[in-house]
Amino acid sequence: MAVHTERGTSIVPANRVAWTPAGFTHYHRAHGDTDMRIVFLAPSVARLIPDHPAVFLASGLAREVLLALTGPRNYDDAAPGYSRSARSRLLRVLVDELREAHEQPLHLPEPRDDRLRAIARTLHENPADNSSLAELGKTVGASTRTLSRLFRDELGLTFYEWRTQLRIYHALVLLADGHDITRTAHACGWANPSGFIAAFTGIIGTTPGRYRTSRRTSARAPRLPTVVRSSG
Repeated sequence: MAVHTERGTSIVPANRVAWTPAGFTHYHRAHGDTDMRIVFLAPSVARLIPDHPAVFLASGLAREVLLALTGPRNYDDAAPGYSRSARSRLLRVLVDELREAHEQPLHLPEPRDDRLRAIARTLHENPADNSSLAELGKTVGASTRTLSRLFRDELGLTFYEWRTQLRIYHALVLLADGHDITRTAHACGWANPSGFIAAFTGIIGTTPGRYRTSRRTSARAPRLPTVVRSSG
């Protein structure tokens, strides 16, 4: 799943939590079979979580709390699954777990400078484009030095770090659509699968093969991405 805000795109693989604070206009898009859960936090507890969009790995406890909070009975006002006080306690446990979790490097920031935006469009349309920053600079009328500075100042990443994250985003979409690892690697700009596997593992924390296996869901143990939002 991908969550888009004015700050950029958060990539949300299985068993991750996407956090969107209040005031951020956003939309999300699912790729492949997705079991998504949404939880709203009151401002009193939302202030304990970062004030910017983020992605967290769901701990075992956080995952079970999310499943409990979003079970079918929770949408039945006549016979709710938990009392209001019980839900408040569960939400506090969830917030405590997210406070302890490390942010995942799964946010692809959106550039503001017109030259960077032109480069971003080019690479989104063709993530396999292996043009150097100097070559891309010629198409947008900027030097390598200027573009390097803009990437650092606006996005907090080098060009090559940002492009790798963009490629991983596209790779996750292709894997969700059922493409194999070799085809995904080539479609996203890697000359061979081994380079892709190393980059994917470095960002996602597991190999593409294990990630594909982990996406297989069952009714008893869904592997879910979750959207947590502030309600005010």
